[in-house]
Amino acid sequence: MDLAILKQTAAALLARNKGILAADESAKTCAKRFEAAGMPCTKENRRLYRQLLFTTPQIEKYLSGVILFDETIRQKSDEGISFPQVLSRRGIIPGIKVDAGAKDLALHQEEKVTEGLDGLRERLAEYKTFGTKFAKWRAVITIGQNIPTNACIHANAHALARYAALCQEADILPIVEPEVLIDGDHSIERSYEVTRATLEATFSELAKQDVAYEGVILKSSMVLPGKNSNQRKTSEEIGEATVKCLKESVPENIAGVMFLSGGQTDEQATANLNAINKAGGAPWRLTFSFSRAIQNPALKFWAQKNEELARKAYVFRVRTNSLASEGKYDES
Repeated sequence: MDLAILKQTAAALLARNKGILAADESAKTCAKRFEAAGMPCTKENRRLYRQLLFTTPQIEKYLSGVILFDETIRQKSDEGISFPQVLSRRGIIPGIKVDAGAKDLALHQEEKVTEGLDGLRERLAEYKTFGTKFAKWRAVITIGQNIPTNACIHANAHALARYAALCQEADILPIVEPEVLIDGDHSIERSYEVTRATLEATFSELAKQDVAYEGVILKSSMVLPGKNSNQRKTSEEIGEATVKCLKESVPENIAGVMFLSGGQTDEQATANLNAINKAGGAPWRLTFSFSRAIQNPALKFWAQKNEELARKAYVFRVRTNSLASEGKYDES
């Protein structure tokens, strides 16, 4: 492991005014989003849509990196240039999703554990030949009656730690993503409790695997009430709860923190990110790694064959999140 390389990658990804586009949806996930927009989810349509995301002018002002999917990293632009190279030429770092998805956790109904460790060392070596400098692994934690269990939290934390160790061994920066799902009717207080327990377990397991914190980026959930909850919280309350939770459970010497949008609307995710940064007091850079909260408007217009509006909507969304990453976003 060359910690200097990992720290250099982290610094570039966490550059001021920038964040990451998560364009790592599987074909199955793409199908749901394309069908909702009225677009057939063929391999060629997925290539054309991602080509739009990677070639739109000005995005390099607001994006430091893009997370790719295995299919996408092997695809090329109309000019025959590989997508990782398209991004690298614009100063945007290509990354790769390496987990194999969340599967049912044995003996634990309604809980999941993320798989994909088998053969990961070899896959990382291959992805490195494409110019990949960072990777991502997502765990999912569901809040419900009597869940999450300690077994679920620790199984996922252990897998995240083993993934991170393999990445650092290959000089690929690991982004660890223990997502506490927004699904459910839980309160913000319950979300806080579960998020804190999940983060504490994750960093405990990272330490046990001798993962260097300075070479890790956390991709975290925001502390939110469940989307089916009657509890309503302002962005300021969400921002304060999120920063407090992170300060109580995340080591100060990690490289930085990026937030997932986690099913929030485009506007909600941006407003809450802005409030998180305005809350202040965090020792890390706090920025975004959004998927739907950036892509939703662009996909809608692209599916309507209006590429110009798709590009404009896309740039608008990454720009607003860039402002929010500095606490300078104005909803008006």
